[in-house]
Amino acid sequence: MQRVTVIERFSKTFRDNPSLSKLLIVFTVSGGGLVAYSEAGKSNDNSNAGALVEANNRKKKVVVLGTGWAGTSFLKNLKDPSYDVQVISPRNYFAFTPLLPSVTCGTVESRSVVEPIRNIIRKRYAEAYYWEAECIKIDPENKKVYCRSNLSTNGNGKEEFAVDYDYLVIATGARVNTFNIPGVEENTFFLKEVEDAQKIRRTVIDCFEKASLPTLSDEERKRLLHFVIVGGGPTGVEFAAQLHDFVNEDIVRLYPKVKDLVKITLLEATDHILNMFDKRITAFAEEKFHRDGIDVKTGSMVVKVGEKEISTKDVKRGEITSMPYGMAVWSTGIGTRPVIMEFMKHIGQGSRRVLATDEWLRVEGQENVYALGDCATINQRKVMEDIAAIFQKADKDNSGTLTVKEFQEVLNDICERYPQVELYLKNKKMSNLVDLLKESKGNGVKESIEVDIEEFKSALSQVDTDMKNLPATAQVASQQGVYLAKCFNRMEECEKNPEGPLRFRGEGRHRFHPFRYRHLGQFAPLGGEQTAAQLPGDWVSIGHSSQWLWYSVYASKQVSWRTRALVVSDWVRRFIFGRDSSQI
Repeated sequence: MQRVTVIERFSKTFRDNPSLSKLLIVFTVSGGGLVAYSEAGKSNDNSNAGALVEANNRKKKVVVLGTGWAGTSFLKNLKDPSYDVQVISPRNYFAFTPLLPSVTCGTVESRSVVEPIRNIIRKRYAEAYYWEAECIKIDPENKKVYCRSNLSTNGNGKEEFAVDYDYLVIATGARVNTFNIPGVEENTFFLKEVEDAQKIRRTVIDCFEKASLPTLSDEERKRLLHFVIVGGGPTGVEFAAQLHDFVNEDIVRLYPKVKDLVKITLLEATDHILNMFDKRITAFAEEKFHRDGIDVKTGSMVVKVGEKEISTKDVKRGEITSMPYGMAVWSTGIGTRPVIMEFMKHIGQGSRRVLATDEWLRVEGQENVYALGDCATINQRKVMEDIAAIFQKADKDNSGTLTVKEFQEVLNDICERYPQVELYLKNKKMSNLVDLLKESKGNGVKESIEVDIEEFKSALSQVDTDMKNLPATAQVASQQGVYLAKCFNRMEECEKNPEGPLRFRGEGRHRFHPFRYRHLGQFAPLGGEQTAAQLPGDWVSIGHSSQWLWYSVYASKQVSWRTRALVVSDWVRRFIFGRDSSQI
């Protein structure tokens, strides 16, 4: 009994103080030759919480829709206790989606990549509550969101309720885009949620079990063991690599009679897979898949998905062919959720494909509504739309001409307000805008150069051509969540002392610095313990060393020490015992 009491006390200590587990996890991970350390979030300090003085005024109510990368990142970094935070999502956990392809084949268990959202919000300084429900309507005029609970409480159906807000943070993510192709919704598997990965895992095993039955013909076995992945992006490529490793490292030992009938096909509508990566990575991935026996069909656009056949169209020749399949996974892009589409129509953005925000992640035309992650995109203001206002603001003596000195005084504000300027100068290999201004007047000019409004327009006329939308990735969503939380933490301070760039179309400065995405690199696991890594500075690494870098980064990016321990232990288990192929 005494031993049990000691163990219970030990366990309770670690549960109540998650930070104590850091030493244990770092020791365990580093013992295997892998160091992965990251600050997963500090627990609430009771002494600090007790010292907080209750606000005299009513707390501002912040409603957060969604528990994905953007919403969770916002919640983890919101530290101002003056907000009453209410989280609404049909999913009561955060899922580490980059590891979903690993879940499909048992490399990592589904429970290892999820963290209950209540665990996350209870450690915050700000007061926060969670409701398991789905937002069905947003009413910006009355500052309300209407929700429907996933849970039936009275047996008469799902409960509906309304929630008031002072600030609304929309982080609902996106849905899978089927492009209205017949049969996709009914006959293919998606890979966007944990439930999707679990279904795929069960279906893969089902296909092998059915193919092993003695009553089937060889043709039917070949069909059942033909796995088709639609989409040559990072998710599709990683799933194809994971499935290949699962079959060749684990399945062949368990199903020796059907191992030679397995076929994996990857369909991509463009000319190459992994188009967003460096060409060296694309070429290596295609060559490796060819060696591994994965059939990569580029220039093949899916036009119909039947129950047992999938039809594709050759983009160049226009020929339509059909192939039998046992399981098809659809991984080709994202679309806007219905509730966001209705909201967009309501606020005059019905013609857009995705919700538009300004550079501060505020929904265009809405004062206290913010949107981040896959459900929104930043509608970057063009320089040429404000060119007259910029010229007027820089021309302090109202002479009608702009000197280099006058221009330099607003140079930093221009580059911060319009990030496409910096990208354009980088592509032109110029150090700053002054060089561009001088170039427009000819080489060899002196500092006394003056330009009028027309010459100023001519110098900056091509700046907006390099504008690009941010990719819909976990990295972007996470950084947006951190940025917006910091803005909320400094809201009161920045109202009094704005810290942003000049308002070229108004007076004073913007409250905050605009959001600026910082690309930290990207990975493409290719199977066989090999990964392609493309890091800042145009640095490319491919091979086994990059795989260990992938392990380290993905372990360090987990949102808690609990999930970090589970993921690392899953990797160790797979190395020792292989992947689990049981049906549960």
